[in-house]
Amino acid sequence: MTAGMLNSIHSPADVHALSSSQLVDLCAEIRTTLLEYGRKHGGHIGSNLGVVELTVALHHVFDSPHDRFIFDVSHQSYVHKMLTGRAAAYTDPERFGSVTGFTNPCESEHDSFVLGHTGTSISLACGLAKARDMQVSASGRSGIGNVIAVIGDGALSSAIAFEGLNNAAEQGGNLIIIVNDNEMSIAEDFGGMYGSLSALRQSGGTAASNPFRAFGLDYRYVEQGNNVHTLVETLREVRDIDHPIVVHVHTVKGLGFDEAPGDAENGSDGCNQTNAEPHAGQCEANHWRNPDSVSDGMPDARKYYGAMAMASLESRFANEPGLVVISPATPGSNGITRDFRERAGSHYVDTGIAEEHAAAFAAGIAKAGGRPVLATSATFFQRTFDQLQQELSLNRVPATLLIFGAGISGTDNTHSGAFDIAMFANVPNLTCLAPTSGEQMLDMLAWATGPSEHGAVAIRMPGEQILELERAADVAFDPIERAEGHEPVVPAVDRAGDCPFKRYQILRPGRDVAVLGLGNTVALASHVVDRLSGGDTDDDSIGMPVPPVTATLIAAPQYSSLDEEMLSMLADGHRIVVTLEDGQLEGGWGEKITAFYANSRDAKANAVHVLNFGAIKEFTDRVPRERLNERYGLTADQVISRIRMAY
Repeated sequence: MTAGMLNSIHSPADVHALSSSQLVDLCAEIRTTLLEYGRKHGGHIGSNLGVVELTVALHHVFDSPHDRFIFDVSHQSYVHKMLTGRAAAYTDPERFGSVTGFTNPCESEHDSFVLGHTGTSISLACGLAKARDMQVSASGRSGIGNVIAVIGDGALSSAIAFEGLNNAAEQGGNLIIIVNDNEMSIAEDFGGMYGSLSALRQSGGTAASNPFRAFGLDYRYVEQGNNVHTLVETLREVRDIDHPIVVHVHTVKGLGFDEAPGDAENGSDGCNQTNAEPHAGQCEANHWRNPDSVSDGMPDARKYYGAMAMASLESRFANEPGLVVISPATPGSNGITRDFRERAGSHYVDTGIAEEHAAAFAAGIAKAGGRPVLATSATFFQRTFDQLQQELSLNRVPATLLIFGAGISGTDNTHSGAFDIAMFANVPNLTCLAPTSGEQMLDMLAWATGPSEHGAVAIRMPGEQILELERAADVAFDPIERAEGHEPVVPAVDRAGDCPFKRYQILRPGRDVAVLGLGNTVALASHVVDRLSGGDTDDDSIGMPVPPVTATLIAAPQYSSLDEEMLSMLADGHRIVVTLEDGQLEGGWGEKITAFYANSRDAKANAVHVLNFGAIKEFTDRVPRERLNERYGLTADQVISRIRMAY
């Protein structure tokens, strides 16, 4: 990749100095760079293509970091990074990945916050502006000038965004809220508010229904949101304003992609046909682009098991009017395809990026006799903790939660799923299940959405470890194909009975050592037991030949309670109990088993030596899962070594 003007942009001061014609040329070069970067490296390309002109105009008019920018979610901050000394991360293939996909103060003084969840920019901006105004009131000066929040791409549907708007109008003072209205979220926009935005677009900003003026905020509309000259003129007019104002900017997400709508070969099969013309790049699939090098056609675990779950549910829609799938945006990431959504009709609801509402909405459906299935990522479920405890668990309603992306992974530090076990397992009345296969996941889903009188059920969707096992074993069970043939998937459990997953499962009996794997870690547990039974005669960590150990292999299909009967039985004949979990160890599942044995009144149980394996309590940023497993001791070699040392 080559760069012309970008090579000369080292800070916003270089953008200030550009002429009007140079701004246009810079925007064109940035758009070309983003397209090349997306094809070679992947990333949030669609959202960034839509804000090229807006970001260039912001840095041309304002003076970062004295003037503060807060990009909501910040997945559209690539252009901002290019203009603040980090262009090489997008132009030099050897430096791809040297910066995060989100703002990060560790990278640059031009980034105010680490952000990766949505809707918070206005509240954060209110806080910066409040501190600035207090400092000016006390001393006449502050290190902060204009405060600018950039929110859009569906983020405005978050409850906290409304809370921020409400506070901004009351607070007063300089605060510029830029609403990047690209008519999309990750998929389409959902919610009544977007009807008001549409009316404002159609009327040139003059419609009577104006939610921002209803909050008491000043308002400006910019129709040509991808015209850098228009944006520069508008931003100059609102710079140093003495009261809060919303600048509503109409942009085109994915502007610059030239694939035709529905071009599945190029990854555009998620096109929103309504919004795609005349800009074919405005497609759901362009929100996140995988690099061209990974187009092997094989879905990841999230999409594979998500599609499997949806196919199973779809076969029941005709006979179960209360069965409803709920997604707070990001449906495609979890195998909830566009085709499924269209076929599901009223059985599918996208609430927009509003996880708290989605959880409470599910509670309402369940209370009325329905069977809601709420599907989203572990990292986004964190936003629903109050609803998990209050509306769902305290009220003991039969809602099913499908947790995607749970466990240790190589994601950035805002999207880690390693904290889910500690969070979910400690909520009363919540049954937490961890399937070890696709078929078991379907059985769990069938029971959770059945007529049994139970409270909320969380299902930790299988991860890559399980998918790799099933692919290696060439598992023939294909519920997707059966559902498409309109054959209901018959569960192997009593849907109307008590929870059939409370007991741990002995997969291979043994003695002396018991290895317990939770969900995804059963694959590792099996490997450890295989190795132990073979006798690691060349174990360098021990320094001497070691005899084989016929260990007991156990799968734990749930983590909301302990199978105390099984644990007590293991104490009779097992000196060592090993727990494996791909989540945070502190506050997690394994430590509860350690506490069980330590606090037991039985002498044999007290004598059991428990070894816990799991993640350290930390934030990790784009560290490959294999390296994290090494760091946490979650490899067969490390587990075996610790067992041998304790044996």
